[in-house]
Amino acid sequence: MKFSIKPCLRLSAVCLTALTACAAVSAEKEPWQQAEATEVWKPVPAKVSVSAAGVPSDATVLFDGTDLDAWESANDDSSAPWVIKGDVLVTNPKSGDIRTKQDFCDVQLHIEWQSPAEKDMEGLEGQGRGNSGVFFQERYEIQVLDSFGGDTYVNGQAGSVYKQHIPLVNATKSLNDWNVYDIIYMAPEFNDAGKLLEPAYVTVLHNGVLVQNHVEIKGPTAWIGHPPYEAHDCAPLRLQDHGNPAKFRNIWVRPL
Repeated sequence: MKFSIKPCLRLSAVCLTALTACAAVSAEKEPWQQAEATEVWKPVPAKVSVSAAGVPSDATVLFDGTDLDAWESANDDSSAPWVIKGDVLVTNPKSGDIRTKQDFCDVQLHIEWQSPAEKDMEGLEGQGRGNSGVFFQERYEIQVLDSFGGDTYVNGQAGSVYKQHIPLVNATKSLNDWNVYDIIYMAPEFNDAGKLLEPAYVTVLHNGVLVQNHVEIKGPTAWIGHPPYEAHDCAPLRLQDHGNPAKFRNIWVRPL
């Protein structure tokens, strides 16, 4: 029996013609039709509004000038021993640190701070000029200090990750002005055995100026040495009583 290859060739030609026609149709799609291939519609981001005071609607307000209900003493879980003057939170030197009652991991934090008035700075130098600090998970400190008029070691000035990272620039305002920190903090991650999988990272805007750009936190803050990470869970935010007067206001946080 003899077979002819002509029908097969004709069939192949028909298929090729059809594919060519489909490709031509595809190439002739309108730009908006081609753009649809890269459009993503879900998940839809939640809507967030911002109040007249600049607070996002999904933020947790930690201090708005009215009370210290969100805070407690870091010494013994009793009421926060600092004082409110007007709408300002003022350290109560030698009373101890205060911390949030709520635990946090990854956060966006907004906090405003002011160093003591000039008359209260007499005789104070270096690390004594309104020293305080913002601690994430009670371990990792962003320094609060008058670095407008005072001199100190640069990895301990305002905007530093204390004893770890020097700020990119000194954006500190004068004693009579309020400073603003907007901080993005990403908590460290540990495995079930307590081994560090991912260190903490922090980005700091000081008065709207970038001073820490997603820097790696090397371990818990220490005055002496560089202690290693130890496994921990989410933990409170903490404000430091360093024995110096300091002021805070408008504190809010957004868990990320």
